[in-house]
Formats: sequence, C-alpha cells, structure tokens
Amino acid sequence: MLEQSEQLTDAVRDEAVYLAQQALQGEGSDACGDCGTLIPMARRKAMPNATRCVYCQQVFERFK
Repeated sequence: MLEQSEQLTDAVRDEAVYLAQQALQGEGSDACGDCGTLIPMARRKAMPNATRCVYCQQVFERFK
C-alpha cells in the first residue's frame, strides 16, 4: 500500500514538473493538467501556454 502511494506521489510530481517546464517554455498542453480532458483548439490558440481547461482554470483562479 505504501509503495503504491509513493508511486502515485512520484507520478503526480513528475506531471507537475512536466507542466511547469512547458509553461516556462511558453508551450501549452493538449490535455488539462488538472482533470485530463483535452483542451479545445480554440483555447490553445487563444492561450498557447494554457495547461488547464477553462473550467479548471476558473476553479484555480477562484481558490488560489
């Protein structure tokens, strides 16, 4: 059980690092870093460095 938890923690950390690196390079992502849904092309064109879908970005901004 502890090993699975550590693996999940590592995977989440690795994903966060990857998304942060993309954001620093000015590149967005095809999938939302929070919920995993595909980010629509219109959003990616409007916000090329977006790493969240509109819904998750709104939630993030509301609770940050």
